[in-house]
Amino acid sequence: MTANVHPLPNAQLTSSPASAPGLSAEAQARIERMRQISRDVVGPAALAVDRDGRFPTEALAAWREAGFMGLALPTHLGGQGSGLVELGLMCEALGQRCASAAMVFAMHQVQVGCVVHHGHNDWFEGYAHKLVAEQRLIASVTSEAGVGGSVRTSICAIEPDSQSGQEGFRVHKDGTVVSYADAADDLLMTVRRDSEAAASDQALVMVDKGQCQLQRTSTWDAMGMRGTCSPGYIVDAHFSGQQIVPDPFGDINAQTMVPWAHILWSSAWLGIATDAVARARAFVRDTARKMGGATPPTAARLSEVSALLQLMRAQVRERAAHYDALRRQPDGGIETLASVSYAVQSNHLKLNASELVAEICTKALRITGTTGYRNDSPYSVTRHLRDAHSAALMIGNERIHAANGALHLMVRDEFL
Repeated sequence: MTANVHPLPNAQLTSSPASAPGLSAEAQARIERMRQISRDVVGPAALAVDRDGRFPTEALAAWREAGFMGLALPTHLGGQGSGLVELGLMCEALGQRCASAAMVFAMHQVQVGCVVHHGHNDWFEGYAHKLVAEQRLIASVTSEAGVGGSVRTSICAIEPDSQSGQEGFRVHKDGTVVSYADAADDLLMTVRRDSEAAASDQALVMVDKGQCQLQRTSTWDAMGMRGTCSPGYIVDAHFSGQQIVPDPFGDINAQTMVPWAHILWSSAWLGIATDAVARARAFVRDTARKMGGATPPTAARLSEVSALLQLMRAQVRERAAHYDALRRQPDGGIETLASVSYAVQSNHLKLNASELVAEICTKALRITGTTGYRNDSPYSVTRHLRDAHSAALMIGNERIHAANGALHLMVRDEFL
């Protein structure tokens, strides 16, 4: 029996509660719908997605059918006004079945969040309606050759484009990693504001793929997260000035892009860790049955890894709830979100969650032993472990620690 095709019983696989305090009945119903999609659609396809390194097309089709692509948009634009608690629980559910699908959903929702909070013009309002009507998928183009992995640095710049007529612009960007670009409908790109701007003076631009020429520059045959399909592309885009997100990128990054990414990525990683522990627990229980009900030696290790999972879950869900609470404040929590202390805390979540997911999956492997090491076992955690090791590389932890080290000199301990 292959673990990725025939998962453990649902009661063993899912340890998340059926409902979340503070969420409306409608939000809880949407979460349950995502759990059903994860169980019935995403899970059965996960082996093929990983084995073949292909995009999780079944997952995308199910999200579109459920109307989940624009959840965070306000209701007057056709969305549900979903917050990070709801979206995070959805990412958890997906991560328990297929980490690649969970990460695609998480990254798309980050881009939607940028539109929700910063797309304050007529073009983006029209785009929001189009996103809901057509259930469009947005890919992010933040990486760039020559910047050493820094999201806050761009070489490519917005330039006038005479071919596009009045108010026309173009960008030529060499993106080193563009996740699921082939499957996406639109691209959200970081660029320099103009050719004279400093590398850190950036803007966000939303373009339809029909406005672009894409030249693939690499392949994606990765150790894990294989279904995110993230090769490099050179992007030549032509667009109007209305497609430039109005707010300064520094505000977008601090208030939305970073906290949404760190919370939703961490939620996907929590899903991976949750399933790894569920498999370890099922293995220990099976061992106990074979021993006539005696407690196996691995039970102590199960306690240890379960404690780590509880710690990870508390951290991830607390940060999601905190962000939603800030956004409910009269000023949208802008002052707090722009603070140094919030940036440090947000970075702490990413650092902790990315390290914990790999540690938890490793400990689950040691509990299950050779049974968990095999790909053809119901207790296999091989895919979990491979996917988990991507977490520390998504905005490298060394880079975040370096940035946090500087930020710690600017903030008092009581605020952390």
